[in-house]
Amino acid sequence: MATQSGSVDGKWERPTAFYNRTTKYVVYALITGFVLYSFWNIRVSPDRFLRGLGGGVTLVSNMLPPAATPMQFDLMVQGIVESILMSIIATTLGIVVSAPVAFMAANNLAPRPIYLVGRSIIAVTRSFHELIVAIVMVKAVGFGPLAGVLALAFKTVGFFAKLLSEEIEDIDTGQMDAIEAVGGSRMQVYLYSVLPQIIPRIIGLSIYRLDINLRHSTVVGIVGAGGIGITLLNSFQKYDYQYSSLIILVIVGIVMIGEAASAYARRRVQ
Repeated sequence: MATQSGSVDGKWERPTAFYNRTTKYVVYALITGFVLYSFWNIRVSPDRFLRGLGGGVTLVSNMLPPAATPMQFDLMVQGIVESILMSIIATTLGIVVSAPVAFMAANNLAPRPIYLVGRSIIAVTRSFHELIVAIVMVKAVGFGPLAGVLALAFKTVGFFAKLLSEEIEDIDTGQMDAIEAVGGSRMQVYLYSVLPQIIPRIIGLSIYRLDINLRHSTVVGIVGAGGIGITLLNSFQKYDYQYSSLIILVIVGIVMIGEAASAYARRRVQ
């Protein structure tokens, strides 16, 4: 008789997703063949790869030591500050929009039609990369931080609403039943049963998304959506590689500080 540990008639067998050995080896062969075909199809050239290594060494040598004029340093500081402000505003705006969408997308709270609408919103907002959304926003509202804020807020909805809706679906429904049993309204059920159970998760997700938006705010600027990204792009276009390396180091430093702060805050919340 089979047991949960995977034993049959006293003989242990490793759990597997395949029906038999033939199926397993056929799947492995197909995956291996697909990978090899992919390498062949994109024409990976060893010579070009080696030349790229040499070019990379030359580029890095031109970027050292990091340096900037006083005017360039001021532009870099302005770009970094703008990126930080963009990430804060975008995270706040995205969370405000995400909260109702998350309740709509929770199948234990929302009727089926509303649930499908909520899931559709999440699917759409998760379908596009930040740069694609930023390009659209730049075309819609013009160059500047507003486009970056809208792009990051748009992506925040897909991330935040999806994870929060899954958290809502895992809540203890016994508390909801207790409040409804004593005559509580639907709003009171949300406020005194659902919300207290998901508050820690909301705080943790908010901090985590702020950290993500801080990193992405340095990227969307490349397409003109504000932040330090456009300054970095301009430095490369002018072949001012020492200035570029300084900007990259500052970005890495800011992201590391944000990562450490978010990790500490998540530990405190948990």
